[in-house]
Amino acid sequence: MRKTSLDCVYELARRDPRVVFIGSDLGAGTLDSFKEEMPERFFMEGVTEQNIIGMAAGLAMEGYIPYVNTIATFITRRCFEQVAVDLCLHNLPVRLIGNGGGLVYAPLGPTHLAIEDISIMRSLPNMTVVAPVDKEEMARFVPQTLDMPGPVYIRLAKGGDPIVSRAENGFTVGKAILMRDPGDILLVSTGVMTNRALDAAAALEATGGLRCGVLHMHTVKPLDDAALLDLAGKVRGIVTVEEHTLVGGLGSAVNDLLGDRLGRRAPPVLRLGIPDRFPDKYGTQDDLLGYYGLQPDAIASSVREFASVHLR
Repeated sequence: MRKTSLDCVYELARRDPRVVFIGSDLGAGTLDSFKEEMPERFFMEGVTEQNIIGMAAGLAMEGYIPYVNTIATFITRRCFEQVAVDLCLHNLPVRLIGNGGGLVYAPLGPTHLAIEDISIMRSLPNMTVVAPVDKEEMARFVPQTLDMPGPVYIRLAKGGDPIVSRAENGFTVGKAILMRDPGDILLVSTGVMTNRALDAAAALEATGGLRCGVLHMHTVKPLDDAALLDLAGKVRGIVTVEEHTLVGGLGSAVNDLLGDRLGRRAPPVLRLGIPDRFPDKYGTQDDLLGYYGLQPDAIASSVREFASVHLR
C-alpha cells in the first residue's frame, strides 16, 4: 500500500509541476525515480518532523502541493501543533501520508504504534482523514487528492493486505462503500479492518445464519452521515471495528452522529478496538490484533454475543 501511494505521488508529479515530495528520514531508495527526474521537487529531510510540516506549509503558500511522508506516529502526535497551526488553521493543501497506521510497527513497541492517529487528525478543523482498505483502493484515491482543498491525512497499512475492494464501487472521498448488505447487524469498519469485518460477517452467516452487513467507512472525516443514518434505520444493531483506540476514532465518530441525530431512536452500538491504554505487548501486527480481539474469529464472537443480547 505504501509503494502504491508513493508511486501515485510520483505519477502526479510527472503530470503536475505543483507536486512536491517531502520525506523525513526514510529508507534509501524511496522514490529514487522521483529524485532523479525531478530533484528540485524532491526533499529528504532528517528526523525533523515539526520542521517539515512548516516547510510543507511554506511551499503550499507558494502554490505547491506537498506530499509529506513518514511514520504515522511521527507525522501526527510528534508535530501536532505544527499540523494544527501551520496547515489546518490556514487550510493548506498538504497531504500527510502516515506509514504504519495502527499496530503495523508492533515489534517496535508503543512509541511506534499509531493507535490514536485518527483521533488526533479528526480533532482538527479542515482536516480530511482517509484510510483505504487495500492498494487498489489507494490507487483510486490518491489521484483525487491533487485538487482537494485543505490538508489530508492518509493512513497507510503494512502492505500485502488482501484485495477486497472492487473497481466498480469506485472511490469518492466522504462516501462510504457498502461491501455487504445488512440483515439485523451492520459492521462499520475502516482501513484494513474492513477485510477482517468481511471475513467475520461471512463466518457469522455460515455458522449461525446471522446476516451482517459491512460498511467500509474509508473516510473517517468527513463521515458519510447520509449512508450511516440510512442504514441505522434498517438494522437492529451496529458494530464498529477499528485498529485504533476506542477514544476518538471511528466508533466515537459513529456514536457522535447517531447520538446527535437519532438520540433514543438509534440502534445499540458495540465498539471494537484497542482499549484506552498504551500497548504492553510485542510481536507482529497480527499477534496484537489477536490480543485485542480484532481478528475475524474474535470479531465474530463479539458480534454473536452482542446479537444474543439485542436481537432477542
